[in-house]
Amino acid sequence: MGHKERLKQLREDVHVLTLTATPIPRTLQLALTGVREMSVIATPPVDRLAVRTFITPFDPVTLREALLRERFRGGQSFYVVPRIADLDEVAAFLREQVPEVRFMQAHGQMSPTQLEDIMAAFYDKQFDVLLSTTIVESGLDIPNANTLIVHRADMFGLAQLYQLRGRVGRSKTRAYAMFTIPPSGKITQQAEKRLKVLHSLDSLGAGFTLASHDLDLRGAGNLLGEEQSGHIKEVGYELYQSMLEEAVRSLREHGAEEQEEQWSPTINVGLPVLLPETYVPDLQVRLGLYRRLSGLHESADIESFSGELADRFGPMPEEVKHLLTVVQIKNYCRRAGISQVDTGPKGAVISFRNKRFANPQGLVKFMHGYGAAVKLQPDHKLVFRAEWDDGVERLRGTRALVRELADVAGHKEPALPATASGEAMPRLNIGKVKSQAPAAPVKKAHAPVVPAAFKHPPRGFGKRGN
Repeated sequence: MGHKERLKQLREDVHVLTLTATPIPRTLQLALTGVREMSVIATPPVDRLAVRTFITPFDPVTLREALLRERFRGGQSFYVVPRIADLDEVAAFLREQVPEVRFMQAHGQMSPTQLEDIMAAFYDKQFDVLLSTTIVESGLDIPNANTLIVHRADMFGLAQLYQLRGRVGRSKTRAYAMFTIPPSGKITQQAEKRLKVLHSLDSLGAGFTLASHDLDLRGAGNLLGEEQSGHIKEVGYELYQSMLEEAVRSLREHGAEEQEEQWSPTINVGLPVLLPETYVPDLQVRLGLYRRLSGLHESADIESFSGELADRFGPMPEEVKHLLTVVQIKNYCRRAGISQVDTGPKGAVISFRNKRFANPQGLVKFMHGYGAAVKLQPDHKLVFRAEWDDGVERLRGTRALVRELADVAGHKEPALPATASGEAMPRLNIGKVKSQAPAAPVKKAHAPVVPAAFKHPPRGFGKRGN
């Protein structure tokens, strides 16, 4: 990193070519978003064989057999530990369980002269096993070493494990890599994911695919800061990705028409709206479902999605049903230009985006139809008075209300949405419209006239289609 920055300081427009088997998350992110250009070399050297990978609990018998097999076929082995403190423990194991092999130790606290002598002796085949820390993960090319054992592989990063595996199999001989975990098999969930990815990608030229998994696991880091990995906690990964792509597109187009701004309305209904962990246990699956759900804009698609949920996870709990209804409400709000909806037992307050409505004449007609039950406040918020006895009725009434406003904004008569099967969905009643009659009885001559719209709600607030 420091060397590349130094090159940039020497000349402002210098071109830098970076070669790597496993790009760090930030470098890969920059390439995927178009900030940097990228080429992939997927052709392996002639007669190169893929490394056979095994993930196993620590077993002295298995490790002894692996080391002796490599020695008997005239090869050498790497034995890598995560910490210097582990060297003595593994050295004692080798002396006791595999006395036939000769080994030497190497770690970063040795002097450069000592390390150079040990590496030269290993290259000259003066001993069988090199017991070391991760200092051997890069820069070594020893074709005769074709067995790798990694102690406590759950303590290494994904890119580290891939680089270590690249120390073997650098000739025409089949190589083997064994990644050991504690005998109890208890490791963290993240470590388990890393090892599963490494085990699944055992073909030649899998570095780019593995780096993509590493990006998902560790995050992309900061675009302009020093952090080369890590998740963007302030805005979230999806929003960060969208913002970055938009910025790159804007810089490349130089004056092209501005992309339509993406926005999402806020819906407050006072009900739980989510995919519960008890319904969808896996976090990654839940996030994927949320991502898909955010991209559904048609009622038929939402209906199909709800059917898929029922098929995969069983009958939907109330929270999931509420979530699907809120997604429908959001879609109607986008059509109507509604930025926020706040509902309660006594009605709803609607805020229009940028304090504008696409069809002012239609809105006046809508308000006239409901009389005193609808009022437009000086701050351009629309207040709708209704009596919703419970949360479900409030949710359904809100959906019917914003659906009507969406049709008014579109200068068209309300159309019945279709289900996944093509049948028309019946409109739901908005609920009991709250009248403005005085609390104390008055003479009949002075009683307020109830508009006909209260008895016959306009444009679909009755049970049409049933």
